[in-house]
Amino acid sequence: MDVVSPENSRESLTVRRQRATRSRIATAAAQRVAENGLAGVTVEQIAAAAEVGRATFFRYFSSKEDAVAEGMTTRWLDAITAVIAKQPAGLSASAAVIAGFGDLGDGFESISAQVRDLATLTRSSPALSAWTLQIYLRYEAVIADLVAPRIGDLTDDDPRPRLIGALAMASVRIALDDWLLHGGSLPDRVRSALSALRVD
Repeated sequence: MDVVSPENSRESLTVRRQRATRSRIATAAAQRVAENGLAGVTVEQIAAAAEVGRATFFRYFSSKEDAVAEGMTTRWLDAITAVIAKQPAGLSASAAVIAGFGDLGDGFESISAQVRDLATLTRSSPALSAWTLQIYLRYEAVIADLVAPRIGDLTDDDPRPRLIGALAMASVRIALDDWLLHGGSLPDRVRSALSALRVD
């Protein structure tokens, strides 16, 4: 029988509290930026919304941009998970991803400025760009787990779920780059890029 020492119990509680605080700050940052735009939000406002002090904010994030980026990407990860998971069981893995991202495009105009801010922000420095790549890897892994049950002849070492996740996020990244450079409709650009996704 495992015995949890008081020290380990306290450490576990401390870690949970730290994660909760970090998540609360990131969520508050994303919400404030969604309401007021990046330029209209300060560290002090984010800290107040998260009910922490300025010093506590800087224990978790080096800048408001870091907090906003984490908050925004977490929300998008939840959204991507939800839209792919709800696709009809009869759809293939690739078709479910294409349909899911198509659903994400509904109502895009109302958040286009927010998405542009985030995309521009995460391309503004080498540190944020590297951090964004790590987030994309998280997206790819989540997509792979979601689509794996849709591949009937899947084996333990089958690369197709991961390929679908990687190709889906590469398509999104390319569409975002083109949208920032040339404008137009981001949902249409994503759909066009994803139309080549045929792995399963």
